Amino acid sequence: MNFRSHLGYLRRSVLCAFYRRTVPLGDRGPIVSFAFDDFPRTALSAGGAILERYGARGTYYVAAGLANRSDEVGDLFIEKDLYELHEKGHEIASQTFHHSSCRKVSLSAFQADVREGVKAVEHLTGGVPINFAYPYGHISLRSKKRLEPFLVSARSVIPGLNGPEIDLNLLRANSLYGGLDGSRRVEELIRQNAKQKSWLIFYTHDVRPEPSPYGCTPELFELAVSEAPRSSARILTVKQVLDSVGMGWQPYPDRQHEHV
Repeated sequence: MNFRSHLGYLRRSVLCAFYRRTVPLGDRGPIVSFAFDDFPRTALSAGGAILERYGARGTYYVAAGLANRSDEVGDLFIEKDLYELHEKGHEIASQTFHHSSCRKVSLSAFQADVREGVKAVEHLTGGVPINFAYPYGHISLRSKKRLEPFLVSARSVIPGLNGPEIDLNLLRANSLYGGLDGSRRVEELIRQNAKQKSWLIFYTHDVRPEPSPYGCTPELFELAVSEAPRSSARILTVKQVLDSVGMGWQPYPDRQHEHV
């Protein structure tokens, strides 16, 4: 392990160790969830369609300020895509409005951007997004501590399985990137999750034949979706899992916004 890798390992260890807010998974596993960040349109047209064919649904983390744009992950969502997600039963979760990193802005600015993102999604959909993902996967101890009072969960990109204790302030998640050359890693994660009866979260961005470095091919995505039930795992959204452990509350009364 080189020096940079060692520093990264130490950072992840500290982030995982402090300001934990845990609930037991109990005997609910194995569970697999599929999440999409930034919400490229192909995450719905391709990824969502694959999940629906298997009777499953995904969790879409929306940075509302990115609507109607295009970047390296392709065309990003438009307003009607949010309505379609809702109608088809997928979960709409949130990121910051401007997709800002907690490492690059002040804590107060980051908190304000989180609040703006929540309110924008609520305005567009009529539903309150109760689960959150850190843009770029960037986490700090201060943000982990201070987001706790008004979010049911905050998802990271730190790999691993969730359970037997779930840290609601830092859900572990595993990238689903590339093509079928990554199938062995995906299958091993699903097998390990089944053996440990835990909760495995996969995240990606675009789903298309020639994906960005942050997306995957439809073939790899379908392999992951099809392998999950073969391992005896249930495919659930993040909200469905947290509902099952008694965390399906609505944490956004106006009086709490000022304490974020």
